[in-house]
Amino acid sequence: MHILPPESIDQLLERAYHIAGWQLGELADTLALETPQNFRRHKGWTGQLLEHWLGASAGSRPEPDFPQLGVELKTIPVDAQGAPLESTYICVCPLTGLRGLRWQDSVVFHKLSCVLWIPIQGDRAVPPAQRHIGMPLLWQPDPDEMALLQRDWEELTEQVALGRVEQITAHQGEVLQLRPKAANRQVLTDAIGPDGRTIQAQPRGFYLRSRFTHRILQKHFL
Repeated sequence: MHILPPESIDQLLERAYHIAGWQLGELADTLALETPQNFRRHKGWTGQLLEHWLGASAGSRPEPDFPQLGVELKTIPVDAQGAPLESTYICVCPLTGLRGLRWQDSVVFHKLSCVLWIPIQGDRAVPPAQRHIGMPLLWQPDPDEMALLQRDWEELTEQVALGRVEQITAHQGEVLQLRPKAANRQVLTDAIGPDGRTIQAQPRGFYLRSRFTHRILQKHFL
């Protein structure tokens, strides 16, 4: 079942509100898709299911999921109290070619300028097919949130550009983290070394801390 991209943010939100309260299995059945028994080998399945229903068109390109609207889609597993259960992946961090890159030109900035959050019941005791889809939230960072994101991005990116990628830990950054992003430790890519020469390092990805996304959900839903 092919669904065309939404023509407006109102149409996108209409589609998202339509499925609020549905179980993932119900939505999968509507789209003639099979629901996995568990997520051990299907970690990104929920996001792909919602992308399909909502008509996301970016695929794996480094741009928002709905490029014509400038909106990024993020599903977020939450517990019974509505608290996020994990950090939220944003995008891959470039480990070379960083000279002159500005925050306003970064993939992180473009993906986080407008986000459609869709909470998903994350109780691991509940089979994937029976997990419920929550109410959507269209979020744009306020000036304080944007400043926090920019500061963390600039500090982390500067360390990568200075050849310190291997010294960066998940403890750095108030709202953003930079962490390894690969299927296994054998996956390597070019990076800037301490002396400016090219080295091999694990790919890195930017993540939003769960305490930051929790504040976003609390602010809008409570």
